[in-house]
Amino acid sequence: MINENRLFNEANRHFLDKKFEKALFIYSQLSSNFPTNKEYPIYALFCDIASEDEQKAMSLYDYFSVAKDENIEEAIAYVEDVINAYDGDMDKMMDILQELSSSTIDSLDAIKYEDFKRLIDSRGSFRVAFEDIMFSTKVAIESKEDFFDFVDKLIENDFNSTAYSYLDGFNDYFSYDSKIEELYKKLEEKKLATNHK
Repeated sequence: MINENRLFNEANRHFLDKKFEKALFIYSQLSSNFPTNKEYPIYALFCDIASEDEQKAMSLYDYFSVAKDENIEEAIAYVEDVINAYDGDMDKMMDILQELSSSTIDSLDAIKYEDFKRLIDSRGSFRVAFEDIMFSTKVAIESKEDFFDFVDKLIENDFNSTAYSYLDGFNDYFSYDSKIEELYKKLEEKKLATNHK
């Protein structure tokens, strides 16, 4: 008898540890053993995307992990749209871009953190604002305080693998800062809490 939850958690652990081939193997197993579950093929897709673009795969994983609890159908449709858009479907890409808030479209390459904070205010929540920009725009962070604030908010809103990417990317700059250690600790605690759900 297959323990579905245990396998799913194991696959997620492999994905978050960037062992994408192992994760893909387990997600594929789950897909064939539980063909009515629509989530497993989506997670397998993220593994495939990771072979070309780890950051995009991690961001999609974060988005989907959070959004599926609210509305699985909408989350799947959104992920499929994003994947199709990045696979060269220009109509889809234009639709997604038009859905993004106008302040984001004005600065598709990067948005200053202070502008991002204004976007958070206008959208009503960090999560909604970050979902608006996560696939098209980098957040330009100019101070250590903004960086810590941003990563902290990523963790609070369950964008954990994205938070890891930011921390790993900036670790060299702030390697002796106790706040970095605090944020890693907070992420580890979140990971443990998620694994024991």
